Amino acid sequence: MIRKGAGARFRGKPQFMTSRTTPSVVRFRSAFSLPGFDAPQPPGEYRVDHDEEALEGASLIAWRRVATFIHLPAISAGGATRQMVPIEPASLEAALEQDQRQ
Repeated sequence: MIRKGAGARFRGKPQFMTSRTTPSVVRFRSAFSLPGFDAPQPPGEYRVDHDEEALEGASLIAWRRVATFIHLPAISAGGATRQMVPIEPASLEAALEQDQRQ
């Protein structure tokens, strides 16, 4: 069933988002350090954002990661000040694997 006037909102080619941010939360059981960090970070939960952009010309929507950021300090720390620090996804994965081995 087509609602009357439903097509009036979209003229021409359908529009979709060309970028998105996918958030996640990672948990470290012990202090950790990543390349570029001034000091080790305390254990806890950290929000990680993956910025992605749509690939043009694909018949299906495909996304490519263009940047990854970690929010400091830990979510479990009660401070109101936060900073987003760019990180390499491979370095984050390696730090999480090392944390799990400890």
